[in-house]
Amino acid sequence: MIRYHLKHLIADSELKLGRRVSLQEISKETGIHLSTLSRIANQKAANTTIGNLEKICQFFDCEIQDLVEFVKEDEGKKGPPKTSRGE
Repeated sequence: MIRYHLKHLIADSELKLGRRVSLQEISKETGIHLSTLSRIANQKAANTTIGNLEKICQFFDCEIQDLVEFVKEDEGKKGPPKTSRGE
């Protein structure tokens, strides 16, 4: 599964700039449709294009691994550790 860190990049950018960074601003600067950015931010963009990822990286001046992470399916679905009774 691919996990996107767009919200983290936005939060980091807001801290550095001292102001709000909106999806609308990113959309305007990159040309990426607002709904596409929203899907990426909310982990629902399973098949976004490499071009979009490149534009986001250029906007935030970051590396691709700052934006995208591969998580094995088993790791993404793990629940809390199971304990036996009496512990």
